[in-house]
This record gives sequence, C-alpha cells and structure tokens, in this order.
Amino acid sequence: MSFVNLVSGGLDSTLIGVMAKEDHIDHFPLFIDYGQRAAVKEWATCQAVHQQLGLPEPIRMDLSGFGQVIASGLTNADMDVKDNAFTPGRNLLFLSMGGAYAYQVGASSVAIGLLAEQFSLFPDQRQPFLLQAERAIVAAMGRPIKLLTPLIEFGKADVVRLATEKGVVGTYSCHIGDDQPCGRCIACLEFQFNGGE
Repeated sequence: MSFVNLVSGGLDSTLIGVMAKEDHIDHFPLFIDYGQRAAVKEWATCQAVHQQLGLPEPIRMDLSGFGQVIASGLTNADMDVKDNAFTPGRNLLFLSMGGAYAYQVGASSVAIGLLAEQFSLFPDQRQPFLLQAERAIVAAMGRPIKLLTPLIEFGKADVVRLATEKGVVGTYSCHIGDDQPCGRCIACLEFQFNGGE
C-alpha cells in the first residue's frame, strides 16, 4: 500500500505523514496551492517541517487560479476569514488532484486530514461526500483509488495530544498566512479551544 498525502504544513496532515513513516508506509506528500491567502507561509512551513521530521519532500501543485475565481475568506482578503470560510469545491479539487497524482506515481490511495464528523462545518468534510468523491475518482482514473481519512475518529484535542507525543512541532494552521496566527480564523480557534499550537 502507498498513498498520496494531501499536505498543508498544518498539524493534521503532518501527523498523518509521521504515522505513515512510523508504519513504514510509502507516501507522497502533495501540497496544493489553490490561491489561498496563506499559500506562501503554508508551503514554506510544509517544506521545513517535512525536512525536520525526515518525511518525503513534498511536491507543490500550482492551481492558484482557482482562488482567483472562487472567492472565500480563505482566498480573498476582502472577505471575512471566519464568516466566509467555506470555499466551494476546495476538497473536491484536493481529492481529484490527489487521485490524479496517485495514478501518476502508482499509489493506491489518497489521504486527507479530515476529523470526526461532529466537528465538520461544511458539506465537503462529511462521509456522503467522501463516498461519492471516491466513486467519481475511480470512474475518472479507471482503476481503484481509495480515499483515506486516518484521523476521522479524532477531534482536534486528540490530534494535538498525539502530535505532541510524537514530537511534531513547527506546523502552521492559520488561514491568513501572517507570521503570527490571526486568532480569528477557524483553524486558529480550533487550536485555542483545544490547547494547540
């Protein structure tokens, strides 16, 4: 088994990579620049944390035009980063590009760092979407490619605790992209509430 790990430089996707390394599972980190406000900071962090933890070097896919057309608080500084956080099609983009990359490198699956469904705010974070996305990817690629959600039983507090145990440090999860986390976006609020980063 091998998988494409959709990485962002954040705690969830980094933890998935660390767990795969511990289990000696081949994985291919894929960073997608979808035009998000934090892209520069995320990519720099992603490269640094992968090197620091001895994880495979991530590949960057430039799809920044997506965020120029699809406006949300994550892609447009004129919109509120928290109130307008839903970015329509974002996870579908991630999974379809992950599936294409999995096909390219011969991997059998794509992993995305979604957490337990009770913490899901958006329709593209839930099981019905994932099942349909997997069917579409299999149909599009003409061969089986599984969608993996290794953290789906976890809440953010669980992720923070496990990552701390495994020595994962230096990740970045703010949607603004400044050196100091904004403290307002959904990612920052998750960490404040759960005692993380």
